[in-house]
Amino acid sequence: MSTAEKFDLSKLKIARREEKEVESFPRPRYWFLIYAGSVLFLGLSAFFFLKTYFGSEEVIEITTVSLLSPAQANAILTASGYVVAQRQASVASKATGRLVYLGFEEGDRVKKDEIIARIESADVEAALAQARADLRVALAERIDAEQSFDRAKKLLDGQLISQAEYDAVKARYDRVIASIASKEAAVKAAEVQVENTRIRAPFDGTILTKNADVGEVVAPFAAGASSRVAVVTIADMSSLEVEADVSESNIERITANQPCEITLDAYPDKRYRGYVHKIVPTADRAKATVLTKVRFVDRDNRVLPEMSAKVHFLSQPASENFNTTPKLAVDPAAIATRNGEKVAFILRDNTVLEVSVETGKAMGQLVEIQKGLSVGDKVVLNPSDKLQSGTKVKLKE
Repeated sequence: MSTAEKFDLSKLKIARREEKEVESFPRPRYWFLIYAGSVLFLGLSAFFFLKTYFGSEEVIEITTVSLLSPAQANAILTASGYVVAQRQASVASKATGRLVYLGFEEGDRVKKDEIIARIESADVEAALAQARADLRVALAERIDAEQSFDRAKKLLDGQLISQAEYDAVKARYDRVIASIASKEAAVKAAEVQVENTRIRAPFDGTILTKNADVGEVVAPFAAGASSRVAVVTIADMSSLEVEADVSESNIERITANQPCEITLDAYPDKRYRGYVHKIVPTADRAKATVLTKVRFVDRDNRVLPEMSAKVHFLSQPASENFNTTPKLAVDPAAIATRNGEKVAFILRDNTVLEVSVETGKAMGQLVEIQKGLSVGDKVVLNPSDKLQSGTKVKLKE
């Protein structure tokens, strides 16, 4: 082997060592894969972390901020119900016919026996006129029959006529008297038929609904799709009471004449005094409730039948502080402390908003809110320590 060949072989060996040294380091494309995998791992970790601690919905319970009067602070029980007229009637015609007169509209007041409506009466009035004419004829016949009867008695006493002739005259007189009684009864019957065409108010009250119009056929019973039964519905507004359902488990806390405070959804700022008028002596087994009737002490023309109402059954009369302005109140469990400050969490769609609040004195089972909340606000009960503004929430089912 020549010296040149040995030199070339040694160069080849040196080249192989350099190649191995170069290959011992990762190639650039492997660095890229390692970097991309690390970024992906960190991104997924951050995603699941944020989803776990910030993206999950917290289950909450809520209560509503309400206006509470001092009297309601003494409430031992609250129930919901409706205003109902205890004296109410659907007024219908006693006869069948077409309505020709309707003198009142909804909201009008009527007096007892006042004519509300009339149906066509030409036929019955003609029958009444005929009956009265027949009575006049019978009365005229009675005059002639009485005169004949008086003469017959005198003639019989003088033995100028026979007993048979006297009996015939007397029989005619008796028939005339009986005919008069019959004609008088016919007149009364015709007068009743005419009166039945007049629809009168059964008591003093207010027209609630008008169920028929002039031109429609009315009847005591629905004889067809085109006939009406009740012409109007009338109610005695002085008989309005609130009918509230009280749970069987709480009925023992209710007594007759117990003082109450009534609020209507239509006028939430107005409060009415009342008292328990009657506890209906039967239960509704489907709802497990007992119907309780609460009568108004204060009368107000704005109170209407079927209005929804809330009844606060009180432990003592509400007369002393009845006119005191109602105050905002809420369940004390809705008030939390954050950094030494009282706060509440208001529900806003599916998130909550933290607000600072100032509380006052206790009002029964609630606490007065002096600042920070408004009536109707829905706030979280027993908020957890991790609850904060913007936290996604859902209501407990």
